[in-house]
Amino acid sequence: MKKFILLGMLLAGSQWLAAQVSFTTAGVATSGSDRAVVDMNGDFLDDIVSVTTTNIQIFYQQPDTTFDEVNIVTTPADYGPSWSLAAADYDRNGYTDLLYGGGSGVTFMKANINGTQYEEISGPEFVFSQRSNFVDINNDGHLDAFVSHDVEPNVYYINDGSGNLTFVQGGIGDYPSGGNYGSVWIDFDNDRDVDMFQAKCGGGVERRQNELHENQGDGTFLEIGNAAGLEDDMQTWSSAWADYDNDGDMDAWVGASNFNDGFHRLMRNNGNGTFTDVITGSGLETFNATGIENATHDFNNDGNADIVSNGNILLGNGDLTFTIVNSVLAGNNGALGDLNNDGFIDAFTGGTIYYNDANGNSWLKINTVGVQSNINGIGARVELETDSGTQIRDVRSGEGFSYMSSLNTHFGVGTDPQVNRITIYWPSGVIDVLENVANNQTITVLEGSTLGLEDTLVNNLIIYPNPTDNILNLGNLTDFEDPIFTVFDVSGRRVMNARIEGTSIDVTTLAQGNYILRVFDNQTIKTQRFVKK
Repeated sequence: MKKFILLGMLLAGSQWLAAQVSFTTAGVATSGSDRAVVDMNGDFLDDIVSVTTTNIQIFYQQPDTTFDEVNIVTTPADYGPSWSLAAADYDRNGYTDLLYGGGSGVTFMKANINGTQYEEISGPEFVFSQRSNFVDINNDGHLDAFVSHDVEPNVYYINDGSGNLTFVQGGIGDYPSGGNYGSVWIDFDNDRDVDMFQAKCGGGVERRQNELHENQGDGTFLEIGNAAGLEDDMQTWSSAWADYDNDGDMDAWVGASNFNDGFHRLMRNNGNGTFTDVITGSGLETFNATGIENATHDFNNDGNADIVSNGNILLGNGDLTFTIVNSVLAGNNGALGDLNNDGFIDAFTGGTIYYNDANGNSWLKINTVGVQSNINGIGARVELETDSGTQIRDVRSGEGFSYMSSLNTHFGVGTDPQVNRITIYWPSGVIDVLENVANNQTITVLEGSTLGLEDTLVNNLIIYPNPTDNILNLGNLTDFEDPIFTVFDVSGRRVMNARIEGTSIDVTTLAQGNYILRVFDNQTIKTQRFVKK
């Protein structure tokens, strides 16, 4: 093991004082394909990962901001991460596993119980990998893997709960000749299920039409890109999703890889399942840089989500307008995370760390640890409320095109004195709430540790009948705005989840037994037990 103290730091480019974002560079002696900034050993500090077919090189970040270099020799990988790398702890042993997306197939590197060795697992299937992700596709509490396929329908690997993965092809992006490039998993419609947007490129018009796959809540997905206004035949390899106008839902930046078939798109979420291109008047009409890497973070911690597009940072003003800061990072963006634990987002690529020069704005980082949900909390929605308003993040593994960025959830807080409220909506349906949280710290939230079902029990949510054969008629819902309901069985497992339409819920499909109904919106939670006959 070697300890590296990063010296000889050089100023990277000019100081962008007006824009409040600049970076200072430092070299790191990586020896492979630089692909990730992510916590590898469960201490929630972002590490640097560089790989070859026979070695995983990890620079473990230390509390004093130095790095310890460790090289772990592996069985030769059948496929390297020539196109993408994703990371998560899919077998729940406390150490992060890797997915290599190669041009002919997919290799998994599964960490052992102490993170000192990795088991190489490669399937025989031909997969021309593009963006890869870890996500709980069927919401059973176990992380699955998803890989965009360039020349065939997309593929995914379903986790049996013991860390064994079963290959599946079809059902989420089925165009026969593929064209699937950048997949990103987000909850676009705020129904607490993760959906998937597919950036597409190459070939004829039909092959490269972008897709939006809406989670139906039962393990299946419905492609609604045309109805949502996102089916565009521009050439794009990736998109960046965030709430750019801070109105409570996810908007999208769809970055063009070239302008042969259209310009960039800035898509405002209208809150009704549709999107509108609002690039006119956004300040980005003349942004002419193209490429394959687009992602989002709040780089200046002002409380507004920014876009990083092929080395350029588009600083968000919180109203779907932006200020362009040109060529402040490497042209491929690199992997993003906090590499000196100062609460500001840094980048890493090509053996170089780009340290954020920071400013006086406050911040908060949240580590999500799932219990009923997957251990990384991937797919959780995190809402943060301050005096300035509400911000949202979705925990996700794999965005942009090639790189793997931090799994920690980062918020800029600006000049607000504290965080008034944090709400975490877990994939399991569990909701955690924290209030009056101090700025400038990292907190770890264990699923279910703050607000149990018992805390919100009432006896007037269900009017009749209870017990019921099929229909629950609900009481007065005037306390709620656009509420969602979740039904849990007695073990706490989520068995139903949807928006409430009208004043009743059909539970015909449930087996006989005891259940708990939870109705909630962004402000109010009510829970009541019921019996299905």
